[in-house]
Amino acid sequence: MGIRKKANKNPPVLSHEFVIQNHADIVSCVAMVFLLGLMFEVTSKFAVLFITVQYNVTISTNEGPEETAMNLFHHGIKDLATIFFYMLVAIIMHAIIQEYVLDKINRKKHFSKTKHSKFNESGQLSAFFFFSFGWGASILLSENFLSNPVSLWEEYPHTLMPFQMKFYFICQLGYWLHALPELYFQKTKKEDIPRQLVYIFLYLVHIAGAYILNLNRLCLVLLVLHYFVELLFHISRLVYFSNEHRQMGFTIWAVLFVLGRLLTLSLSVLTVGFGLATAENQGFDLAAGNFNILFVRITVLAAICLTQAFMMWKFINFQLRRWREHAQAQTLKKKQVPSKSKSKKDKANGVNGVNSHGADSPRARKEKSS
Repeated sequence: MGIRKKANKNPPVLSHEFVIQNHADIVSCVAMVFLLGLMFEVTSKFAVLFITVQYNVTISTNEGPEETAMNLFHHGIKDLATIFFYMLVAIIMHAIIQEYVLDKINRKKHFSKTKHSKFNESGQLSAFFFFSFGWGASILLSENFLSNPVSLWEEYPHTLMPFQMKFYFICQLGYWLHALPELYFQKTKKEDIPRQLVYIFLYLVHIAGAYILNLNRLCLVLLVLHYFVELLFHISRLVYFSNEHRQMGFTIWAVLFVLGRLLTLSLSVLTVGFGLATAENQGFDLAAGNFNILFVRITVLAAICLTQAFMMWKFINFQLRRWREHAQAQTLKKKQVPSKSKSKKDKANGVNGVNSHGADSPRARKEKSS
C-alpha cells in the first residue's frame, strides 16, 4: 500500500523527485527484505542482527526461595545494524504521520509556507516526544531510578541493561539518524538546514556518548526531563497556529525550560562530579566498560554545561524576539486607535454640516419657500 500520494505527472524513475515522492515505499521495501530474511534458515542469522536486540546475557538471581533468570543486555558493534533497521522504521512512521495526519490538517487550515514547515516540524516532534517521554517514564518507574537516585552512579559501570532500556536507546539513535535523510525527503529550506543539523548533532552526540560510556541511567533521566519540556513547547506552538491568541503555553514552557536546565545541571554535577568522583571503582578499562577517570568526567560535564549554556542563549534570544514583536504590535494598535477616532469625528462633523447647511435642513427649506 502506498504511503505518499503520487503526483499526476510521473517523474523519471530514480530521479530526485521520484525518490522524494516514493521514499516511504522504497524504504518499506528495504525493511520488508529484512523481515522476509527471517523466513529462511540461510538468511535468518543475518536478518536477526538487524531486527532483534543483540548481546543477551542471562544472569541467575537468588531473590526468594527459587532461582530466577534475568535477561540483560550490553552494547556492542552489532548494535549499528539494529539502529539502521529502526532508522528505516522511523522513516516509515514519519511518512505515515505526515500523510495521514499533518497533511490533512494543513489542507484544512491553509497555512502559509512558513507556518506550514513549522507546523510539520512541531507535529512530528510532538508525536516523538510524547511517545519517548511516556516510554522513558515507565522505564524509570519500573527500575526505581527516581526513588533511589544513588543508583545513577552506584555500581558503575552500568554495562548491563534490561531489554526495555536498551531498546529505548536503539530507537532513540535510530530516530535521530532518520532525521538526516528527512532533510532531503521533506525538501527542507536551505536556511533551516543548519539549525536542524545542530540539534540533530547534539542529540546524537549526547545519546551515543552516554550509551558508549555506560552512563545510560543518567542519560535516561535527563532525556525524560528534556522531552517533557520540549513536548510542551511544540504542543504550545501547535495550539498557537490554530489560534494566535492562545499563548499561555509558551509562558508555562518558559518557566519549565529554565527549571529543566537547572535540574539537568544539578543531576549531572551530582552524578558525574560527586557520585562517580567518590566511587571506589575508578580507572580506565575498555574491556570492562569502565571510563571513570578525571579526563572523561571533565569532558562529560563540559559537554553538558556547554549544551545547557547554548540552549539558554537560544532561549533568551527567542524571548527577546517575542517581546519585540509584542511591543511592535502594541505600538501599531495605539497608532490605529487615534486615527479611527479622528475619522469618526470628521465623519460626525460632516453629518452635522449637512444637517445645518444641507438641502434638507430647516434653514434650507425656509430659504427655498421664501
